[in-house]
Amino acid sequence: MTLTAKGRLAGVIGWPIGHSRSPQLHGHWLARYRIDGAYVPMAVPPERLEAALRGLAALGFRGCNVTVPHKEAAMALVDELDPLARRIAAVNTIVVREDGSLFGTNTDGFGFLANLEAGTSLNAKEGGWSAGRGPAVVVGAGGAARAVIVALADAGAPEIRLANRTRARAEALAAELGGAITVVDWADRAAALDGAALVVNTTTEGMVGRPALDLPLDALPADALVNDIVYAPLETPLLAAARARGNPVVDGVGMLLHQARPGFEAWFGVAPVVDAALRAAVLGA
Repeated sequence: MTLTAKGRLAGVIGWPIGHSRSPQLHGHWLARYRIDGAYVPMAVPPERLEAALRGLAALGFRGCNVTVPHKEAAMALVDELDPLARRIAAVNTIVVREDGSLFGTNTDGFGFLANLEAGTSLNAKEGGWSAGRGPAVVVGAGGAARAVIVALADAGAPEIRLANRTRARAEALAAELGGAITVVDWADRAAALDGAALVVNTTTEGMVGRPALDLPLDALPADALVNDIVYAPLETPLLAAARARGNPVVDGVGMLLHQARPGFEAWFGVAPVVDAALRAAVLGA
């Protein structure tokens, strides 16, 4: 439909911004729900981030997503920071309130859990996938791992085994987040799969142009869920290996789709649905 002067505006801020699939994602929803609004990509260099965020209200924006390299810097620039975003140490969603103030939150953990819940029929008789099924193994200790660990801990994972090539980085993350996190030596990563209910790769290993994640799955229980947050390619070598041995798998594109839901609802007033048509629209982009 045609955008009018009363249309609601939102967008995504990053530097660069051409890689983002958020415009296709939100654009699909705007068309589906026939909303008078627009979602635009905004290339903003780091030195102009504060000016850009402060200009959102004046330009009539309801809010925006924040992507690399601005997720950490945005924490200090919003007027109110969600405690969840503080724990994750990054902001990916900003809402402009009626008084023009900026509220920053992070929806990556929400997207991660929603993707697992939607992407598998494990424990269907008991109501679907649950973080409480058993230990989770998280590979990587970067920003994505932080969001995944916080989400799993809040959802009731009894133990989180954290493996990273640089043990010191994993130990620093575990010490900061606290809780039931066990740091595993990189040399012991395969053995750490014994008895696990979930394995998550939060690194870029397996992405197009990158080597496959070196993680033998021999010790992994046959019913353990395997997830890779990488979605290019959609089926990474890790997921292909897990599928070949019979493990249920969930790809990474759903995390991207589901993390967008809270922001869209806040900006445009509609709770959107993630479905096959949306996946096709985003992957086709």
